[in-house]
Amino acid sequence: MPPHTSRVLIALLLASCAYAHEAITTKLTYSKEIVRIFIKHCAACHRENAAGPFSVMTYESARPWAAAIKEEVLARRMPPWGAVKGFGEFQDDRALTQEEIHLISDWVEGGAPEGDAAFVPLYANPLPPDYEQDQPGRVIARRVVLKKAITLHGLRPETPPPDNTKIAARLPSGEILPLIWFYGMRPKFLHLFWLRSPLKLPAGTELHITTDAAIRLVTRPR
Repeated sequence: MPPHTSRVLIALLLASCAYAHEAITTKLTYSKEIVRIFIKHCAACHRENAAGPFSVMTYESARPWAAAIKEEVLARRMPPWGAVKGFGEFQDDRALTQEEIHLISDWVEGGAPEGDAAFVPLYANPLPPDYEQDQPGRVIARRVVLKKAITLHGLRPETPPPDNTKIAARLPSGEILPLIWFYGMRPKFLHLFWLRSPLKLPAGTELHITTDAAIRLVTRPR
């Protein structure tokens, strides 16, 4: 057996021994509550033969990573959405709700029990979201006034925006529409943010960005 293979097996064995004797202090289980969160928010990358370094689609593959999962979700580094939840509405929003973050944290703190495997739902691998298709459109920075009406379908940063970059639209009526608030965007997770519903912006609408980030306005449907 190659030396590196032996080291991996030993590490997994030690991890298994470490959590096998942990006290279970929660009624939350992988099979009921947690796997459903993983399917909704994590499975596109963290499944067999996908981009993530491990799968969360079985208890056996997810359990050794429980502490790391808790750390990443509490820091909101995972799932890598890159925008503040609730500021604008988007399709494919994988960001965890505060309640989901608490459930994962409490499950790990309580010993990360498996529960009854019969409750694990059937799962079909999702297609990855179509973030990278070519979407021509106007690039804006800081402030622009629309000379003609547009229908906005999405927003795509050209490069990772600085944290706390906000974009809002001020309609000619004076109404302010929050569009997106970027936070925690990393280069390898750069993607297009599709609006949940197309937004019609009349001529005279002012678009404001709080930093010098360059953002592409996508005016074609998905």
